[in-house]
Amino acid sequence: MRDQDDAPYIVIERDGGGGLGSFVLGALVGAGLALLFAPKSGAETQEELKEHARKLRTAAEERVRDAQRQLEERFDDVRGGVQSRLDDVKDAVTAGRSAASDARVDLEKKLQRSKAAYRAGVQAARETIAAEAGEDEAEAD
Repeated sequence: MRDQDDAPYIVIERDGGGGLGSFVLGALVGAGLALLFAPKSGAETQEELKEHARKLRTAAEERVRDAQRQLEERFDDVRGGVQSRLDDVKDAVTAGRSAASDARVDLEKKLQRSKAAYRAGVQAARETIAAEAGEDEAEAD
């Protein structure tokens, strides 16, 4: 009988990198194996190594260009998002200033009406007092 501790298990690891190191390592191992198993002359082997080096260089340059393009795209996306948020903030500030200005104008109008009503009330009170004083003098005579 098998024990549960003896059961085979599989470990899967994911590398977050771009895999460029793995690619280079594989290319070098492949080139080394080609040297060991290829019955070619030194000149032929040198030419083959040069060709492999060119292919490796081309592939590396292509990966760098792809990474650069992806980075530029992400940068453009981030720049667009920041610009959009900046525009939203500017619009909000403008709307806030406009609302504050409108509220100030409205408050000043209400204050003017209150002052006018106060003055009218004071004037009416003075007139009433003067009229009552005139009636009192007329009655006294």
